[in-house]
Amino acid sequence: MTQRVNIGGKDIGDGCPVYVIAEIGLNHNGDVDLAKKLIDAASLAGCDAVKFQKRTPELCVPKDQRDIPRDTPWGTMTYMEYRYRVEFEKDEFTEIDRYCRDKGMAWFASCWDEQAVDFIEQFNPPCYKMASASLTDTPLLQHTIDTGRPIILSSGMSTMEEIRQGVALVDPKKVLLAHSTSTYPCPPQELNLKMIKTLKQEFNCPIGYSGHETGLQTTCAAVVLGANFVERHITLDRAMWGSDQAASVEPSGFARLVRDIRVIESAMGDGVKKVYDSEIPIRKKLRRNP
Repeated sequence: MTQRVNIGGKDIGDGCPVYVIAEIGLNHNGDVDLAKKLIDAASLAGCDAVKFQKRTPELCVPKDQRDIPRDTPWGTMTYMEYRYRVEFEKDEFTEIDRYCRDKGMAWFASCWDEQAVDFIEQFNPPCYKMASASLTDTPLLQHTIDTGRPIILSSGMSTMEEIRQGVALVDPKKVLLAHSTSTYPCPPQELNLKMIKTLKQEFNCPIGYSGHETGLQTTCAAVVLGANFVERHITLDRAMWGSDQAASVEPSGFARLVRDIRVIESAMGDGVKKVYDSEIPIRKKLRRNP
């Protein structure tokens, strides 16, 4: 039995219900009303939490990329202007915080810089998620650890040694680890779902799955392989503008995903062979020597 970690009053780990995270990320395109619709969709689907992203553009955007023109739904603008256009600030996150509380929905964020961590701290998040790109950013990871909150580490584009080094920095009672492949969308042959078992064998912490594939069946397979939590991007329409939309799941699909995860949980059983009461009449009817 692995170490369990509590996030927002819910235990995550072996023997617990799979914790389902709807990754909103930047699929809100800087629109609070759109963000609320995504929260609604996650709530209706039965998700446990929604996740956002937070960056401080002047810290995260390299200087040589800031003035590159970018075509957007709001016209052509520099990449720096675009980054500010899609980032939520205090007013927007205050509204999101209120809305999620009214819905009984936990929310947290992946922070891409130390200032972003300090910003999100004011909302008392139940945990933080370290994006795969940040797993080896030791100063950022340590700054996040210093908040004292549980931390979900994502392991895309990482070697086993990099994963070990990241996990070793976090309090064993507060670390969760997600298997992931950082390709958007990810082809099935690169999902490597058996890594879930590999990680469970090595690390005494909740192991989850952060998927970027199209379709739902492989995420369900991750649950069968032992994922304690799953995360998929959510969108209102996969054809919407935005880099993550195509690898996201629409509301009806998310509802099916959560439904199927709960059915799989019920079906997994305990691995101990037994004759069920429902089988006894059939046994008496069909067995010559019952």
